Amino acid sequence: MRNLVTTLGIALAFALPNAAHAQSIVPPPVPDKLQVEPPNEVFLVGHAIGTQNYECQPVDSLGRVGWVLFTPQATLFDDLGEQIITHFFSPSPSEDRIVRATWQDSRDTSVVWARAIESSLDPNFVKAGAIPWVLLVVGQGATQAGPTGGDTLTGTTFVQRLNTDGGAAPSTGCSRLPDVGKKRFVPYTADYFFYRR
Repeated sequence: MRNLVTTLGIALAFALPNAAHAQSIVPPPVPDKLQVEPPNEVFLVGHAIGTQNYECQPVDSLGRVGWVLFTPQATLFDDLGEQIITHFFSPSPSEDRIVRATWQDSRDTSVVWARAIESSLDPNFVKAGAIPWVLLVVGQGATQAGPTGGDTLTGTTFVQRLNTDGGAAPSTGCSRLPDVGKKRFVPYTADYFFYRR
């Protein structure tokens, strides 16, 4: 019996810091349209370092060209600097392979796909020259467990991209048809907050 009590005590000692840490995640103030309503609660935050990747492409029937985002490429880290998630674009299996923002857990390989429903460049929140803050919603069936049953991201309902720095499309280098096909990889950082019910 004593061994059981000791084992339980050790288990609780290890579990409590993690539970306390999970409860201490507090997103920064955001514009009203980026709020996530209850009963959804933040359960995970990842600090992203990566690039927003652009390609010069035709943007209208008049022959004008512009920088178009073709994918982000970022690694998300926890508060201790450990890699936890990879972020990119990929086809969502639940939406006829429509390309969506994607996050894959680095440890259990669970995946979530989400689409942007609101964004903001409000200067009261977003740094000048930074990509917008964004609210993304996870569609029905747009999560996937890892091959061994990993489920860290499978309950995700919303994702917020906040605290952005950098990543905006270049202002030069894509103004003429001969520029089509050029690519630019623009460094950025952001915090991604993951919600579930």
